Amino acid sequence: MQKTIASSKQPTTVKGTSTITPCLWFDGQAEEAAKFYVSLFPDSHIDQVVKAPADYPSGKKGDVLAVDFTLMGRGFNGLNGGPHFKFNEAVSFTIPCGDQAEVDRYWKVLSAVPEAEQCGWVKDRYGLSWQIVPTKLYRLLADPDRAKAGRVMEAMLKMKKLDIAALERAART
Repeated sequence: MQKTIASSKQPTTVKGTSTITPCLWFDGQAEEAAKFYVSLFPDSHIDQVVKAPADYPSGKKGDVLAVDFTLMGRGFNGLNGGPHFKFNEAVSFTIPCGDQAEVDRYWKVLSAVPEAEQCGWVKDRYGLSWQIVPTKLYRLLADPDRAKAGRVMEAMLKMKKLDIAALERAART
């Protein structure tokens, strides 16, 4: 097996290993969105705000061009790229939740498009899709009793916001 190195100029983490950073394209709201997201999640903060050094196709010199931020320990980049591209459900971020209170809290602050709600998925005010998923769901769906797992799946597919107690009832019946 041959080991290859793509580039020696890759960004590094504190531990010195390369990482992939998701870049989220915004139409002028990158800093506002980053501030909103870091207010919601533990181990989250704004790392850097980069102002444009010159005019660019969707902004002027001095406008916020990009924002590097961390959510739950994972790095992200928000780019003010203009109106050319919108988020869609092909890319979403999963929020693992330990209990129903956590599911309810994230649902309340992130769900901004009720018609997009389905099976634990919400769309926020910026159009970004999130999956708000109780960690218990994964265990129930992976149960070796496939009939039990099937009942849980059937129940989940009828839900908008995932209800842990209802999923557990489906597993028992």
